[in-house]
Amino acid sequence: MTYEDTLHYLYTSIPVFQHSGASAYKPGLDTSIALDNHLGNPHKSYKTIHVAGTNGKGSVSHLLAAILQQSGYKVGLYTSPHLVDFRERIRVNGSMITKEYVTSFVERYRSFFEPLHPSFFELTSTMAFDYFRSEKVDIAIIEAGLGGRLDSTNIITPVLSIITNISLDHTQFLGDTEEKIAAEKAGIIKKHVPVLLGEAKKESVLNVFAGTAEANGAPFYFAQNMDLLNESHMLYDREGWYFDTKEYGVLLGELGGMAQGVNGQTVIGALKLLIKQGLKIPLKAIREGFGRVTELTGLMGRWQKLNENPTVYCDTGHNVGGWQHLSSYLNNQIIPKYKHLYMVVGMVNDKDIDGVLSMMPHDASYFFTQASVERAMPAGEFAAKAVAHGLSGIVCNTVKEAVQEALSRADKDDMIFIGGSTFVVADAIPLFQTSK
Repeated sequence: MTYEDTLHYLYTSIPVFQHSGASAYKPGLDTSIALDNHLGNPHKSYKTIHVAGTNGKGSVSHLLAAILQQSGYKVGLYTSPHLVDFRERIRVNGSMITKEYVTSFVERYRSFFEPLHPSFFELTSTMAFDYFRSEKVDIAIIEAGLGGRLDSTNIITPVLSIITNISLDHTQFLGDTEEKIAAEKAGIIKKHVPVLLGEAKKESVLNVFAGTAEANGAPFYFAQNMDLLNESHMLYDREGWYFDTKEYGVLLGELGGMAQGVNGQTVIGALKLLIKQGLKIPLKAIREGFGRVTELTGLMGRWQKLNENPTVYCDTGHNVGGWQHLSSYLNNQIIPKYKHLYMVVGMVNDKDIDGVLSMMPHDASYFFTQASVERAMPAGEFAAKAVAHGLSGIVCNTVKEAVQEALSRADKDDMIFIGGSTFVVADAIPLFQTSK
């Protein structure tokens, strides 16, 4: 098979949650364990760090990968979903898995895995573990997919478990309260393995993780109680952020958006725990990792600038937890600094759409659209829901049409925001890549 044939096979022969949602969700570890055993348990060939949580997993994972590779380690990075290219999911020192490896992996193991009927995520997780072994990585950062306890990545025993935060998302699978979701995410906590919690807005959620850690004899750390920052701590601007740390001085972060302050604090906490375990992480590597994360790891979609004159930013925030940060940033930082704000937005139909719409800024012009995935809510239906929240605008049936409409109306002093869904961002990014 060619690489294109292989991708077509992967997307059409096995369930893909990114495209179809609930019908592709397959909880449980039996298939992952069977695949892993058949390949000789590749994840045992290197150290791992496991990252779960509702929001911030991708930013934390990429930041850690950037810092560790600048420290001289060969670093595997497994994240999801991808935005433009399937191979974004599996990287070593920032470079994507080769097309040849994807094709050969499927050809080598197809006769074994087809009778198991693995999900897309189960198969790609196994592919990542195998690729990292073949590349002889020193350490791999593994982002959990959905949940934690029954996630197919949860066959690893990491040197550090990280849970970024908890908010209501995927409630049909993980539970309808933050405490129930926390219990699922806490499933990545392993016996005697240190665990770091980045953020908890409710004591009851904090207690879920602390209790699970205690039951497993796992040292438990809460980043916000680790005395990491000086009193001046952090400041934001539209291009990024910086904050004043006790151990490393002032760190300049390349990533923009208010959520990155919390993510950065989580990463600093993780670095302290990794250094405590004997990893050598020099200050220069920390500074370079924070300051050059997109270049070093290929991270996209986190308050990413796509264009100037007019300024265009995109962000993959797609649930209530993500929009708590985005809403504040748009209203308090962006609207006062630009002449007018245009919003190109769409969502998928299994999210808390009303919850997110309630936080979108009123002082903006809207282009309601839908991404090119089955889960996308039709643009007209999304626009009708928005009206109930006092938002009105133009309905565009594709992201391309919405972006073109926004660009045609915006002046050089205006800003266009693209988001609401990871998949809206995924459809938008190539429009700007091809125009340059």
